[in-house]
Amino acid sequence: MLPLKVFVIFITVSLAIASTKDIVEDNNNNNNDGKISNNKKKTVTYDGRSLIINGKRELLFSGSIHYTRSTPEMWPELLDKARKGGLNVIQTYVFWNAHETEKGKFNFEGQYDLVKFIKLVHEKGMYVTLRVGPFIQAEWNHGYTIPTYINVLFSYFFGSPTNPPTYGGIVIAVANMLWQPNAANCSCQCGLPYWLRDVPDIIFRSNNGPFKKHMKDYVSAIIGRVREANLFAPQGGPIILAQIENEYNHIQLAYDAEGDNYVQWAAKLAVSMDIGVPWIMCKQTDAPDPVINACNGRHCGDTFTGPNKPYKPSIWTENWTAQYRVFGDPPSQRSAEDIAFSIARFFSKNGCLANYYMYHGGTNFGRTSSAFSTTRYYDEAPLDEFGLQREPKWSHLRDVHKALNLCKKALLTSQSSVIKLSQFHEIIVYEKPGSDVCSAFITNNHTKTPATLKFRGLDYYLPPRSISILPDCKTVVFNSQNIVSQHNSRNYKKSKAANDNLKWEVFSESIPTFKQLPAKEKNPAELYSMLKDTTDYAWYTTGVELGPEDFPKKNEISPVLRIMSLGHSMLVFVNGEYIGSGHGSHEEKTFEFQKTVKFNVGVNHISILAATVGLPDSGAYMEHRYAGPKSITILGLNSGTVDLTHNGWGNQVGLHGEKNRIFSEEGSKKVQWKEARGKGKALSWYKRTFGTPEGRGPVAIKMHGMGKGMIWVNGLSIGRHWMSYLSPLGQPTQADYHIPRAFLKEKENLLVILEEEEASPENITILRVDRDTICSFITENHPPNVKSWESKGMKLTAVVDKLRPEAYLKCPNHKTIVGVEFASYGDPVGFCGSFSLGKCNAPNTKQIVEQHCLGKEYCSVPLDKPIFIRNNEDGCPGFKSLAIQVSCATRNSKE
Repeated sequence: MLPLKVFVIFITVSLAIASTKDIVEDNNNNNNDGKISNNKKKTVTYDGRSLIINGKRELLFSGSIHYTRSTPEMWPELLDKARKGGLNVIQTYVFWNAHETEKGKFNFEGQYDLVKFIKLVHEKGMYVTLRVGPFIQAEWNHGYTIPTYINVLFSYFFGSPTNPPTYGGIVIAVANMLWQPNAANCSCQCGLPYWLRDVPDIIFRSNNGPFKKHMKDYVSAIIGRVREANLFAPQGGPIILAQIENEYNHIQLAYDAEGDNYVQWAAKLAVSMDIGVPWIMCKQTDAPDPVINACNGRHCGDTFTGPNKPYKPSIWTENWTAQYRVFGDPPSQRSAEDIAFSIARFFSKNGCLANYYMYHGGTNFGRTSSAFSTTRYYDEAPLDEFGLQREPKWSHLRDVHKALNLCKKALLTSQSSVIKLSQFHEIIVYEKPGSDVCSAFITNNHTKTPATLKFRGLDYYLPPRSISILPDCKTVVFNSQNIVSQHNSRNYKKSKAANDNLKWEVFSESIPTFKQLPAKEKNPAELYSMLKDTTDYAWYTTGVELGPEDFPKKNEISPVLRIMSLGHSMLVFVNGEYIGSGHGSHEEKTFEFQKTVKFNVGVNHISILAATVGLPDSGAYMEHRYAGPKSITILGLNSGTVDLTHNGWGNQVGLHGEKNRIFSEEGSKKVQWKEARGKGKALSWYKRTFGTPEGRGPVAIKMHGMGKGMIWVNGLSIGRHWMSYLSPLGQPTQADYHIPRAFLKEKENLLVILEEEEASPENITILRVDRDTICSFITENHPPNVKSWESKGMKLTAVVDKLRPEAYLKCPNHKTIVGVEFASYGDPVGFCGSFSLGKCNAPNTKQIVEQHCLGKEYCSVPLDKPIFIRNNEDGCPGFKSLAIQVSCATRNSKE
């Protein structure tokens, strides 16, 4: 074990030696293929300017790709696209509850093969930041939810069967109310295994002996496995950074001094691992030396107060490329322009590493999503859920990386100066006296008004909220608001092969009665503790005997069944008949179910199927979260309100279909299926076979007509569906669900759906997915594409014959342009997939674009007036734009 003080001295001395050398990588040609040298042992140190890898400074562009959220078959292509997008670092969490579902039993198979993933990143020529956690959040099961104080308030006032009310509960509630709203955009994960909750006297993420013991065991196991595979940089591997804990500042005050002590202990634990690369803590302003505190957020170039010591570099661990979705959310996006602005701004202000969270979000397969999080994760990232490039986000960020690399020498060897022109306008200059090294960043931070700013005798026009990059302090090679790269549109096409067989079969779950599930406990059992994360579902049963005298005499008065629940959802049955459903939300897990019920004279059986939709994944005192029915009453009886809460309750974990695995080929033979006709009963299973969709592209299933449940393909769960929970726009948050190609067989596949609600599967369709509609939209104000320049001999040099705006179009996956769907030179309006003509248009535009592009995989069309306007017959005087939309396809495609 290396003492903390000794490690600090070692780092300090190393940095002092390093700072006397020219430690910037000579990259004058700016070959931005993203590759690093493999298998060479590397030292990794740092100073106040940057990380230093093998004695050389680097600008590090990073992206989060989680190995658990895609299949191993997808990894190579995802990583290739990341590298081609200008990334040289891949960041991933390590998922404790994925790897150690039972204490001491580890799983690193299939999509959980951490070592294989890191080795593949290495093969692709990129570095790795390993976020060990063990608390990680990331909308992963047992990771992060807000606000959770409602759960805690209920536990404070009402207690639970195993945890009676305590005054400590109010502390938890206040802590969550204070801190969790600040984390509303946090995109991290927890991933703590459920068995930790059962450890006696444990308090998660505190200076607590039981938690620290298990945390140390886990961190040691992960570090040991990675070290054994020689994956740390000093061993010749790609890992240059590691992270301990995650955004602990959000909840630290809830633990008082023990929170501070825990931070110190976690830092010492990390350093004691002696892995030879720096450790970081994100959003941890008091990160102890030598651990580096890093920023999370959307605009760390302006919001980050900086490293807590002058000898630490500025690192951005999470630049949120969108907002993760929860069921009930409307669509949300973050523009490519805003992300590019934030990246350029951060590096212009001494940043050395910025990570996109997420670069590819992927899919929450099975039951891995946290409470109410959608199955689709960060679909608006540069690589969408299917791994397709989302344009213009992917290519616009690639271009800003290229522009920043053109400034690399100046950024890493020069001192910066700031020219503050006004409240909204400033120029940051990096210049090395006595040399040609000079780069400038001109910023217009006004969100509505463009500006023309003077710098060194020249005028520079900047759109609102934009930054221009001048690698030579003269030439604008990139402006964050002007997208010169291509756009695209995602298409869903019905697969003929997969939708031929529309024969659905159904099996309905039997509804247990109180006689079948007699009382085990006086009160309803707490749901989390009963399920132990083995399933989403548990039955609660009780019985109540009513006589004729109990019923109202007036016809207009009916008894009402009222159930108060701590979350997340439930189905209610009385005497075997479906009464209705209820659910909470991401913000308010608790909810009230209230329905009129037709009870019988005699014994009535009340059956409640309570369900979770993922576990909580953040906040203080996570081990004290509760779910399930809390109080049950019948109102409107002549005898008054009947409280059934203490009536004696039976319970059963899981469903019959789950226990028999009827979603698998073998398991499906264990029950009797019937032909499905029309709307089926609540709590039914549906199955059919389908042919493998044509081609090799992504596949999705659109769940029209369904309510809530889960989907399996060939026995593998692709996640939860929830179509009946509508957003404020009246649409489901997620309607189509990814079926990985790796889940499919060569010809015939088994599809099984668990549906909780009354629904009909007849409108479900299986789709092929592509982004074969590509577009360009440029104006005369756009600069030439950044690839028009290179840095040679420390001078910016044009590598094209004529510098001008051009429309660049490139088909994905070596397809070719087979059709020009729209082309207009003039004042076109709209966006990719929905362009339309404006007031004027050069009539020969489409013909010109066809001449440049048809039959080609790649083409460019100059925005050059003489090409489109002949004989000075300009019917559209003034400012010009060029909009193009083309379609791509495989040569001789039969799809």
